[in-house]
Amino acid sequence: MEHVSKRVQSLSVSQTLAMSQKSQELKEQGIDVISLSLGEPDFNTPDDIKEAAKKAIDDNFSFYPPVPGYTDLRKAIARKFKEENGLDYTPEQIIVSAGGKHTLINVVLSVVDPGEEVILLAPYWVSYLDHIIFAEGKPVIIQTSIDKDFKVTPDQLEAAITPKTRLLIFNSPSNPTGMVYTRDEMAALVKVLEKFPQVIVISDEIYEHITFTGKHISLATFSSITDRVVTVNGVSKGYAMTGWRIGYMGAPLWLAKACNKLQGQFTSGVCSIAQRAALAAVTSKSDSKERMREAFLRRRDLICRLLGEIPGLKVRVPQGAFYVMPDVSNFLGKSYNGQVINNADDLTYYLLAEARVAMVSGSAFGADNCLRISYATSDERITEAVKRIKEALAKLN
Repeated sequence: MEHVSKRVQSLSVSQTLAMSQKSQELKEQGIDVISLSLGEPDFNTPDDIKEAAKKAIDDNFSFYPPVPGYTDLRKAIARKFKEENGLDYTPEQIIVSAGGKHTLINVVLSVVDPGEEVILLAPYWVSYLDHIIFAEGKPVIIQTSIDKDFKVTPDQLEAAITPKTRLLIFNSPSNPTGMVYTRDEMAALVKVLEKFPQVIVISDEIYEHITFTGKHISLATFSSITDRVVTVNGVSKGYAMTGWRIGYMGAPLWLAKACNKLQGQFTSGVCSIAQRAALAAVTSKSDSKERMREAFLRRRDLICRLLGEIPGLKVRVPQGAFYVMPDVSNFLGKSYNGQVINNADDLTYYLLAEARVAMVSGSAFGADNCLRISYATSDERITEAVKRIKEALAKLN
């Protein structure tokens, strides 16, 4: 008899991965689909990092690694936090996991008890919500709008906090909006958090190397809340290492110990070869990060200019990551050949069928009137994709 636990039944399938699979199926049928759905750099892992992985194999890094990660890697991450972010973490406060998702679920499961509240700022990254549900926490979602750059106000944050609030998940630069909080905006939110010492904060900074407005600011640099901020990062986005599956955190020691205990029972230490590659990444002196950032900035300017030429589409220029999230409210309720576009999901599938462009509906991110577009692809593909989108949207009436 088939019996799937209620815990797993409560989870939704990642719409990002589902759309990626759908577009791949069409490609296999010989249909030219341009995929703007996945959050994955289209660059290869830099050569010095690949060489480090090859050397690790030759050097027989083939035995169980320590649960929280190799000591030299955790020391290197602690140095990186100090030098790049101004954060003081000891190696004992660093836990290396199998990607940012693994790091995040470790934290959520370590601090959230059933019924406790977790604040999410919508639009939010897809998996945050399911992590909370899996931990039997209660999501408290604060809606933001494109008119305010998808940023939460201090008043909104304070109104959402209750005695049951245990965790706030904060993400800047943001997936899915690409928006980046300024130091002043973060300081205003910190003033609110100072009033509620029971609230732990996850600061997801996986896109820190892809910012277009100056230096990245880590939330934990605000000393009044440092002792309850977990800084989550990884090598996937900044070093084009999505497939290597290495994420890491800097956390208060008590929380790092809890995550170490949890990880020891679930996965133990993560892939030894990938860890040696990650060590090369966080200590690399190459300019690969800067070259990728420059390419993403050029692509951002290109896609925002082209999207801005589409009548009815509302676009805000993102300040980081490699996403743009246009508001498509003006197209909802319209139709083509009898097909009515009732919501962003309908529009996403219409554009896949009519324009052969794959994107992700904003409903996956708590933004029902938006689409998330990833511009982690070539200038030529971006230009062709937006041309197709423009032509398809013009058919709606």
